[in-house]
Amino acid sequence: MPNLSELLSSFDARKGVLLPDSWRQGRTAYGGIVTALGISAALQSHATPLPPLRAMQVNFIGPAVGQLTFAPQVLREGKSVVSLGVDVFAEGALAARLMGVFGRARESGIVHDFGDFPDVPGVDDCRELNAAAAPFVPAFLQNFQLKPAGGAMPVSAAAFPEQLAWVRHRDAQGVDPAIALAAMGDAMPPAAFTAYRAPAPVSSINWSFELLDPAPAGEWFLLRSFSQHARDGYSSQDMQVWNAQRQLVMRGRQSVAIFS
Repeated sequence: MPNLSELLSSFDARKGVLLPDSWRQGRTAYGGIVTALGISAALQSHATPLPPLRAMQVNFIGPAVGQLTFAPQVLREGKSVVSLGVDVFAEGALAARLMGVFGRARESGIVHDFGDFPDVPGVDDCRELNAAAAPFVPAFLQNFQLKPAGGAMPVSAAAFPEQLAWVRHRDAQGVDPAIALAAMGDAMPPAAFTAYRAPAPVSSINWSFELLDPAPAGEWFLLRSFSQHARDGYSSQDMQVWNAQRQLVMRGRQSVAIFS
């Protein structure tokens, strides 16, 4: 069972990768690891070091099964910003399309941060989830430690579909912090899953996120997801990630297909 560190240390974007079952959710690969590998492929493909990753859009198009291959393409390279796309193929069929923005830091007199930290217990005050004993847990979650910190649990008929949990990789040693955070940021099930009354499928359609800290340091991060709107079999959710110092380091949006 390769952890994130082992998986990325041997990853060659030109050859692709056959992911083990431990990085899957159902029959398809976990979206966070597909995103992390896509970012790694972009970094490997560029002749010179890319600026820090600032934003990413990911469309999950088809099942990421079997051998995954990666096709990065520079879309535009300016003085400050590099726009780069990566198509991910599964056994030759398009499985995901990533659009990344890599941007160099610039001097600016505009500085503010209104990312208020939620009222939740600290990481040391929360109890770790025993994933092996918990229902509805996908295989990939064994790569993380997770401590529920607030909100509702999956399949609890929640009236307020929000989840909060402290999460960390079991091993991300030597991994680029931005890639490690991308691999973690989608670790919790979609927030609409808390409103389910009985188990049924739920599937991410796309995911967009912004890195507010291009090199987010730390081990434990607080993940929050909240389904703001659900109708006609689709949910729109808001997502944030804070570090242990209560600094907002990532925010995102996600569209989810719900089958309940």
